[in-house]
Amino acid sequence: MKIYLVGGAVRDALLGLPIKDRDHLVVGASITQMQQQGFRQVGKSFPVFLHPDSGEEYALARTERKTGYGYGGFDFDAAPTVTLEQDLIRRDLTINAMARDSEGQLHDPHGGMADLNARILRHVSPAFVEDPLRVLRVARFAARFHHLGFTVAAQTLRLMQQLSDSGELAHLSAERVWQETERALAEPNPEIYFELLHQCGALAVLFPELAALQGVAQPEAYHGGLDALAHTLLALQLAATEQAPPSVRFAVLLHDLGKALTPKSEWPRHIGHESAGLKPVKALCERLRVPNEWRDLALQVCAQHLNVHRALTLKPSTLLKLFDRCDVWRKPERFSHTLDASRLDAIGRPDQQQAAYPAQAYLQGALAAANRVCVKAIVADGFKGPAIREELSQRRLLALAQFKARESNS
Repeated sequence: MKIYLVGGAVRDALLGLPIKDRDHLVVGASITQMQQQGFRQVGKSFPVFLHPDSGEEYALARTERKTGYGYGGFDFDAAPTVTLEQDLIRRDLTINAMARDSEGQLHDPHGGMADLNARILRHVSPAFVEDPLRVLRVARFAARFHHLGFTVAAQTLRLMQQLSDSGELAHLSAERVWQETERALAEPNPEIYFELLHQCGALAVLFPELAALQGVAQPEAYHGGLDALAHTLLALQLAATEQAPPSVRFAVLLHDLGKALTPKSEWPRHIGHESAGLKPVKALCERLRVPNEWRDLALQVCAQHLNVHRALTLKPSTLLKLFDRCDVWRKPERFSHTLDASRLDAIGRPDQQQAAYPAQAYLQGALAAANRVCVKAIVADGFKGPAIREELSQRRLLALAQFKARESNS
């Protein structure tokens, strides 16, 4: 039995990056031998074990053979006779196909170190096209390492295009697509994930609502000549630069889906795109089984971002309606995220990335004024039952009117 450190732990150590997970490969052992040494088996499709003390993953070396469609369409052989080289050749990228033994020696049969130095994401073998999930994985690694100068090898991109054209992507489960996408949204350059998927044809298959934004013209005055997709991805890039939470990045990604539904004869204007966008946002979230909290934020940003932009011109009654629709009284954090996403939309153009966005501070001030209305005082004044809610709205409306008057005079 020989044990190797493999995959991301080896790659990240060579790049000088923090190691998050340590995965190990076991060559020359059987399931029974692993169990006898106290390892707990957790893998269903193939033998993966947890170390009895450290809890780190140890997988038996294996080969795989394509037998069906999608990520799960493989037969595996994890016999003790499978070699290190046979296991490494089934991996996706050369930079992920290196191993280090217990003596510290690097095993690199596929040129992973050379590709690390050249900053290239390259497939290990032609078997790359057997697993459609690799399209998403390569795009995610591109999003992770873009800031270090990594690019995708031309031949690897062609194989990604081949996979996108083959129909294999349709066999990926919603859970796997969302898992990769959620992780990509947290990377330093999530826009690269979607750009690369678009480049290889996968965006139209997996995210058709987003792909439909390409070429959709927008008013020059507001978007600097960018089409709707380019604007969206620039706003997403800015969200990552500011280290916005992944849920906010997701909302930014979906905020303008309604523009793809505007008849071309009405371009570059998109009247009503915020309400039109709710249907495709819901469809995408339902298809990918997006968490409810993320979906609800994306829907709120889609529906309200134009009202947020217009905040300084809104009447007190309209401000109160905005707050009520956004349920700011119970979910202030979601409204705060809505303001962040709206600002990122506003500055998501080449000449506005450092622009001020007074609407955000204005709405924060207005909400603070409305929140100073005390329910206990209303009850103390003798209001009961439904009259409490009505009086609460009236006092909040008065507070907003006074706030707007002060802001107008300042």
